[in-house]
Amino acid sequence: MGRLLKIACWDYDRVNPLRDGRAKIEGCDIEFTVNAPHNFFFRAGESPPYEVMEQSFSSYLTRRSRGRVPYTAIPIYPSRMFRHSAIYVRTDRIRTPGELKGKRIGVPFYGITAVMTARGLLADEYGVKPEDLIWVNGGLFDPKERLTQDLGLPPSIRIEQATEKSVSQLLIDGGIDGLITAASPSAAAMKAPHVARLFPDYRAVEQAYYKKTRIFPIMHVLGIKTEVLERDPSLALRVYKGFCDAKDICLRDLDGDGGAVKATVPWLGPELEATRAAMGEDFWPYGIEKNRPTLEAVTRWSFEQHLSPRKLAVEELFAPETLAVG
Repeated sequence: MGRLLKIACWDYDRVNPLRDGRAKIEGCDIEFTVNAPHNFFFRAGESPPYEVMEQSFSSYLTRRSRGRVPYTAIPIYPSRMFRHSAIYVRTDRIRTPGELKGKRIGVPFYGITAVMTARGLLADEYGVKPEDLIWVNGGLFDPKERLTQDLGLPPSIRIEQATEKSVSQLLIDGGIDGLITAASPSAAAMKAPHVARLFPDYRAVEQAYYKKTRIFPIMHVLGIKTEVLERDPSLALRVYKGFCDAKDICLRDLDGDGGAVKATVPWLGPELEATRAAMGEDFWPYGIEKNRPTLEAVTRWSFEQHLSPRKLAVEELFAPETLAVG
């Protein structure tokens, strides 16, 4: 019997081999709690009963830049996603990224990672900075679910609060000019006249962005309780290896066995071939060096968008024992 390690994470295919026992964490017996990530995020600043927990990357950067953190990250990235697809606009007002300037753009919350990432690419690639827009903070589907938190933003970041309508409804009604959201707007919004993605062929745009920048945005990172690591620094590498082994099993599973694929996707084979051609065999890399362009970008975005009071060095983000991996 090893020590009991309580892990809280979404049931991603790249994590599930740890849940079903095909991957192990040396010296540990795992107790796995599965829940939607956002249900963990708002507890990350407290002291939940998990030694290992999925973290919002943006929130982690903010906390790390301001001092001691309850969880210390290791370079495992359970969730990654390009965010060109997350930008929706009123096409009767906006047709190009440059036309976003001066417009009112809805967000579920200014500080979430998906929104930070979208703002970062808009600034880097199209010269549209956070100060150029008016941000409307509100619930995505229900105005009562509006998130508020004092981020200490300067007056140059203009934020309004939507209290009467959801930001999806505001997009339909024309009360805002656009919306940036990780989850899709309401079905009604997607069928509304004059509502569409800013980048309709977002896959091609995102592939070109990756080819140019080598940035594959990280949404979530894995954290280990800081107090636990202080007692047992070796746990960082053991957890890292366990999650790497789980991902390797997942990638092999994608190809199936003798042509029998596990995923419910009819054309998974061609999709995998296209992804590997664009991003390489290890298209979901863990570690630091393989992800340095992404990590440098995200730490810069957090600072430039006033979420972090200083620009963090990549080496500050992770447990020291993991700095030499990948």
